[in-house]
Amino acid sequence: MSASSTLTAQKSAPWWSFAHVWMVIAGPAVVVVASFITLYLAISSPNTVLQAEPSPQAQQGQANMAPAMLARNHAATGVVPAKAAAPDNTPLKP
Repeated sequence: MSASSTLTAQKSAPWWSFAHVWMVIAGPAVVVVASFITLYLAISSPNTVLQAEPSPQAQQGQANMAPAMLARNHAATGVVPAKAAAPDNTPLKP
């Protein structure tokens, strides 16, 4: 038997009959459907507008974040922050 006779003897099935083809098509199809669902959720339930002025408790929390903010700014710009004056030992008033 020659190679050409074996190829004609084995007839291939159509592309849609193979399971791996549907697995390859299903991945992008699921992503497209999920993106439309996400778009619908984003349009149908918009976020509420926050208050322009933060509460006093939020401002207190920002004072606690000062070392982290200095470190973030140093990492972003490379500029070493100036040393703060030595604090006096007077207690803070609430």
